[in-house]
Amino acid sequence: MDIFDKIYKNKGPLGQYQKVGHGYFIFPKLEGELGPHMNFRGKEVLVWSLNNYIGLANHPEVRKADADAAKKYGMAYPMGSRLLTGHTSLHEELENQLSEFVGKPDTFLLNYGYQGVISIIDSLLGRNDVVIYDSEAHACIFDGVRLHLGKRFMFPHNNIENCEKQLQRATKLVEKTGGGILIVTEGVYGMAGDLAKLDKIVALKKKYNFRILVDDAHGFGTMGKTGAGTGEHFGVQDEIDLYFSTFAKSMAGIGAFVSGDEEVINYMRYNMRSQVFAKALPMPMVAGALKRLELLRTKPELKEDLWKIVRALQNGLKEKGFNLGNTESPVTPVFFTGSVPEASNIVIDLRENYRIFCSIVLYPVVPRDVIMLRIIPTAVHNLKDVEYTIKAFGEVQEKLKAGKYYSDQVASVSG
Repeated sequence: MDIFDKIYKNKGPLGQYQKVGHGYFIFPKLEGELGPHMNFRGKEVLVWSLNNYIGLANHPEVRKADADAAKKYGMAYPMGSRLLTGHTSLHEELENQLSEFVGKPDTFLLNYGYQGVISIIDSLLGRNDVVIYDSEAHACIFDGVRLHLGKRFMFPHNNIENCEKQLQRATKLVEKTGGGILIVTEGVYGMAGDLAKLDKIVALKKKYNFRILVDDAHGFGTMGKTGAGTGEHFGVQDEIDLYFSTFAKSMAGIGAFVSGDEEVINYMRYNMRSQVFAKALPMPMVAGALKRLELLRTKPELKEDLWKIVRALQNGLKEKGFNLGNTESPVTPVFFTGSVPEASNIVIDLRENYRIFCSIVLYPVVPRDVIMLRIIPTAVHNLKDVEYTIKAFGEVQEKLKAGKYYSDQVASVSG
């Protein structure tokens, strides 16, 4: 069989909708200045889909820092991987400042979040080791775990009792193999907005010998007193062995980092294949990240503004009877009951008539009869945006109940 035959016959869970959804539901184009109001297909829309949590994407100081660094260094410098010719004092400075902020001895700067998590897991685990992970972990964790040649055990989402059972299984196994145990979890779960039970997981260290890696992409900058993340929120940052986050969320940039014990981080510097064999993060991105981190640390009002919007939005939706699941973070899922065709018509109505742009999540991420609209509040939204959105969602809910979105096929809006 030609290896391409399976592609011709099966486009994948998202690809099957490409003819009706490309350019609208999938690969949409948001244009104009980054912020709460942008252009979509020639119309201004209120955008709730950008992970620009504390509003740094279009912050004037950030824009200036990015532009100044691009002018000074260009996008090519430094050339080569950090290991060979791509290492600079500015990269080191960013690592040192990140270490101080998240309260860890050392930090390694990474090019991307997704490849970073995969490569961290790959570099840490050998054939005799066991990895334990949450069933709703991000795709990068799943893909990293798939690379592991040893045993892997999954526990149902946030089920600490089952997590302990997996630890018991793993402990018996490593007693025979001589390996170790790694638990991998997110801090904030990016789809549903709930938090990992980090306090309960680290408490298990009193009974079992394991290390924990936390992917806190959505928690860094948003959770905890200073914004240092979900570990800080629970008061267990010191118990997290490896703390990871990306710059793509609160930092509104490119890049990522992992922080932890100095000797372990140094091991990663020399053994993470995604960094050893990849060009170093370009200087403008490093300089821009330093400015972003400075603002995150010195302007607590940015996080306060975010949470003002979060509370207004989430409380307002709950008062109207909407189901937001178990979110404890800025991530705001709004759950409806309906079919895929109904979901597509809801999105079209929101975008075309209400001029509201938010992301839609369908099966297999949620059950077949569930529609999830995912809202990402930011510090640069305002209370008028919140009030308008709550009113619009109320009207959409009534239309859904009245059957006005019913259809037996997904609406076609491509082109």
